[in-house]
Amino acid sequence: MEKRELIDEIRTEIEGLTQSPLYAYRVENGFQPVIGAGSLDARVVFVGEAPGEREARTGRPFVGASGRVLDELLASVGLSRDEIYITNIVNDRPPNNRDPRREELALYSPFLVRQLDIIRPAVIATLGRFAMDFLLKLYDAPQAGEKISRLHGRAIEMNADYGPAVLLPLYHPAVALYNASQRPALEADFQVLKDLCG
Repeated sequence: MEKRELIDEIRTEIEGLTQSPLYAYRVENGFQPVIGAGSLDARVVFVGEAPGEREARTGRPFVGASGRVLDELLASVGLSRDEIYITNIVNDRPPNNRDPRREELALYSPFLVRQLDIIRPAVIATLGRFAMDFLLKLYDAPQAGEKISRLHGRAIEMNADYGPAVLLPLYHPAVALYNASQRPALEADFQVLKDLCG
């Protein structure tokens, strides 16, 4: 099967995920599930936590204010959304932007693993603490449990299901909106990403 067909299969399954605790909330609010977007041959896959309201309205990842910051950071290292792939651990919006719950992670995370197995990125860049914690645990990295303030911008070698890859923890782009003094750290970490992409 082609990569596109495999991703479309995932989309169909998530659209019909009636057993999700977030499904009724999606329908009630006229939201859409947010699958991934970008190149299926990407060397870098960005992974966030879950969609926000604007993402759930449009069905596209990182389209709000955080998405604008992300686009600027990508541009600063000569990358565009067409060259990367971006997705979330949970594909439906949790109410009031709360963290996803354990049962939601259990239900949605296999879709993330399948996307990664299809794309086989050399670099998995996590956006924010939650995504970093989840993926470090998922891949049994010895750094699991460490703080993002210690790990951001550090290339962590690990074994994904499809083979060796590098996990690069990044601060969530939203931190630059709430705290402008964090912007240089984000910019420096994206330079690390550029070096990893060769």
